[in-house]
Amino acid sequence: MRIRNTLPLKMAEMDHAVAQPIVDIYVPKTEPTPSENPLEFTYIFSYFVRPAGKFDPEEYSQYVQPVAAVSSVQQFWNVYSFLSRPDNIKEKLDIHFFKEGIRPVWEDQSNCKGGKYILRLKKGLASRIWENLIVTIIGEQFMVGDEICGAVCSIRNQEDIISLWNKNACNEGVTNRLRDTLKRCLNLPDNAVLEYKRHDDCLKDQSSYRHAAVDFNRR
Repeated sequence: MRIRNTLPLKMAEMDHAVAQPIVDIYVPKTEPTPSENPLEFTYIFSYFVRPAGKFDPEEYSQYVQPVAAVSSVQQFWNVYSFLSRPDNIKEKLDIHFFKEGIRPVWEDQSNCKGGKYILRLKKGLASRIWENLIVTIIGEQFMVGDEICGAVCSIRNQEDIISLWNKNACNEGVTNRLRDTLKRCLNLPDNAVLEYKRHDDCLKDQSSYRHAAVDFNRR
């Protein structure tokens, strides 16, 4: 699996980058070899940089830059080792890690009835939490079948925000298991605040994270 020299990159050199609608994948999907350990699902790494000027959230998917598809444990680490860590990225951007076939947008068929857990982090903590989260996802440690859609790491000026997306916001058994697994696998302290926001609410207020309130039944 050959990775373009520009792959590491695109994320590492975002200070002067301008987002453009690009649809090609630098590292396309390849079937795992007999010596590799296949993942339950194929996942796509991608990222989004907000274009300059006025931006319509409905155009979000046009500016998502695919980076790589991974189908085995070995492919995952080969790609991940090239990517800049969130704590080293200075530009505001979103990093996505989603199952193949699921777009990282609220209105996608797999996301529209779901929602996401939201964890707000002080600067300097995102790299460890993000790595733990995506390793937990590929290791199928959430034990919720195909309920997981993907995850997002949003790099912002004052904080970083990590979110885990799932298909069904109304399934309390699933959301409770997601909450408990997040706290355990991310080694979150007891006082860590997890918010949950439904994607139909995101569509209503055109915001991923505003008005996301703590659901004390999910704490």
